[in-house]
Amino acid sequence: MSRGWAPSRPPSPSRQERARRWLAARVAASGTRQSGSGGVDLPPELLGEAVRRHLPVHTPEEAARQMTVLADGLTGLGPLAEPARGPGVTDVLVDAEGAVWTDGAEGLRRTGQRLAPSEARQLAVRLLAQDGRRLDEGQPYGDAQVAGARVHAVLPPITTGGPQISVRLPAPEPPALDRLAGRWPHGERWLSVLRHVLAVRANLLISGATGSGKTTLLGALLAEVPADERIITVEDTRELRPAHGHVVSLQARPGNAEGSGAVSLADLVRQALRMRPDRLVVGECRGAEVADFLAAMNTGHRGAAGTVHANSARDVPARLQAMGALAGLGPEATALQAASAVDAVLHVERTAAGRRPVELAVLDRPEGAEARTLRVVPAITATAEGLCFGPGLDALEALTGSTRSGGRHALDR
Repeated sequence: MSRGWAPSRPPSPSRQERARRWLAARVAASGTRQSGSGGVDLPPELLGEAVRRHLPVHTPEEAARQMTVLADGLTGLGPLAEPARGPGVTDVLVDAEGAVWTDGAEGLRRTGQRLAPSEARQLAVRLLAQDGRRLDEGQPYGDAQVAGARVHAVLPPITTGGPQISVRLPAPEPPALDRLAGRWPHGERWLSVLRHVLAVRANLLISGATGSGKTTLLGALLAEVPADERIITVEDTRELRPAHGHVVSLQARPGNAEGSGAVSLADLVRQALRMRPDRLVVGECRGAEVADFLAAMNTGHRGAAGTVHANSARDVPARLQAMGALAGLGPEATALQAASAVDAVLHVERTAAGRRPVELAVLDRPEGAEARTLRVVPAITATAEGLCFGPGLDALEALTGSTRSGGRHALDR
């Protein structure tokens, strides 16, 4: 007589999965702490013991490889870690079909690797949870910082197909400003101008599209700030890691499942002003925090900096007024604040020749009936023929700021 339906026995976990579970239990028991880069420092002795107990290896090289795979799968980028280690890779992407792509010096490339929808979802949830972020049906998108990389993930049905993951990798080491300038056309001239902007403590906005190098350039500029100045950075997800001895990093936080506990960029800008900043930096201005940022620059906080998404320097006023509207500021109030707060706008682009600055301008407020608007006055514009100098350069040369080097830097034309 038949006993009827009976559940099938679940498959036995693989050796790799047993090693991962053993390691996860020991890490939890040991109270291993998160590192400053957003990852977790796994003790090598625990990794070695997990390999010895559960994974057959025959050479030291094979053991080291298995330890790396275990660390990647538990606290790193998992199956995306290997393509992320490719030379020149800046981004790793998982599309709706699970295909893994890389972007970098050679452009967008398909790796041939593919993740199953369940594997991509588990990876996305684990990466965001590692940074204390939630990812589920109620919150189907989010950002996190993992092992120094910025991770963005989106789950269905917000995205069609399977989960989408975008990983922006940090530079192996923050590039120095002079090294960056060495890759630009007319790099020496740009370097001289940017060092002048720093020295006179001009308030600077760096504009550009996604992936144009705004954050990289901002980090290189901050590395040249004098060592006895205190830099406070405010970011949605931490990306800025300038090579400077005194940096305080503040990171926004979303609310929990009940919607409480959120800390916005605007909240952090207000807190930063109470922390004695010599330089206040907002990693990316994208919303109502722009009102507090502009107010800070108008109340004696010189040498501030930030980035903003825009198609050109001429489009920055429209972006500022749109963000000002989110904070309840009218066009005229935003124009008044921005014209007196922002000294210079540097626009960067990603071209076939690489990421580079293409325009430097100053913001001005015209007289008369147009006083409620912002005007962009070009200072330096890169063209196919070379650099063109505009009337805005005189305004930059007139800035003297508060410098330890004794004042104005002449800008060669």
